[in-house]
Amino acid sequence: MSTKSAPTSDIKEVSQVFSTILVLDFGSQYSHLIIRRLREINVYAEMLPCTQKISELPFKPTGVILSGGPFSVYEEGAPHVDHEVFKLNVPILGICYGMQELAWINGKGFGCLTMIN
Repeated sequence: MSTKSAPTSDIKEVSQVFSTILVLDFGSQYSHLIIRRLREINVYAEMLPCTQKISELPFKPTGVILSGGPFSVYEEGAPHVDHEVFKLNVPILGICYGMQELAWINGKGFGCLTMIN
């Protein structure tokens, strides 16, 4: 029994065949869950570190999710996303730290509410 395999030149990366959501991971414990839930609803997603250079991506994502993480954007040494992500002209969703990052990059502040009894 002979099996023929496709020439390697015919093999394409999944992200080149299907629309792909890019999840930039800031260290959230939920990043893998986000990927799994997207794939469960038949949306292909790839998770890469938040330090990923957008110019080095082998594909153009159809959307970007900035995950949460254990940081504050005001901390010294806090990770920040490559600003080229905003030139992709795709929807961007920030979750937890990712939302702080979006506000911080756009010059907006955020803060805590102090409860007064």
